[in-house]
Amino acid sequence: MARYSKSVCRLCRREGMKLYLKGERCFGDKCAAERRNYPPGQHGQGRVKFSEYGIQLREKQKTKRVYGMVEKQFHLTFDEANRQKGVTGENLILLLERRLDNMVYRMGFGSSRSQSRMLVSHGHITVNGKPVDIPSYLTRKGDAISVREKSRKTPVIQQNLAVAERRGFPRWISVDAAKMEGVVAELPAREEITMPIQEHLIVELYSK
Repeated sequence: MARYSKSVCRLCRREGMKLYLKGERCFGDKCAAERRNYPPGQHGQGRVKFSEYGIQLREKQKTKRVYGMVEKQFHLTFDEANRQKGVTGENLILLLERRLDNMVYRMGFGSSRSQSRMLVSHGHITVNGKPVDIPSYLTRKGDAISVREKSRKTPVIQQNLAVAERRGFPRWISVDAAKMEGVVAELPAREEITMPIQEHLIVELYSK
């Protein structure tokens, strides 16, 4: 599956906001989105006026980049959200948050979603005691997510968890740093997802 291989800081600059794609660097003074707060490229500092379609497209692209997904994968997730009962946009955000790679990131095992996806793919993570190497695996309320026993001495995971512990965890998860284990205490409410995503624009785009 194709992945973006260039500097991810360009993606933050393109969207005009921090997407937190590089872990701890995003919180420091080296963050490119703060140092050069304009889109990349030759005409990055020029004025840009988006059409209605352009605004909707940018919102979809931003959300894809936040969660590290390619178009086909994202569209399939939207289709699943559309089939579920309730508000399609809220269903979409909840499905994205339930992804295993996102939960690993929220629990502090990975410093970014891309690193968390790598940890899952390389077999460092278990769900309810069983190894799961599928980043898109949908977690449920009550699932116990932990670092495999043989991976618990990995320095990068220990460092990530120490930083996350100082920063704090979302209310809907419970993390035991000593055991390197977290539990999905409950599924988050829409208002608890703090990234500024306007999901109704994504719904409008795919409804055309």
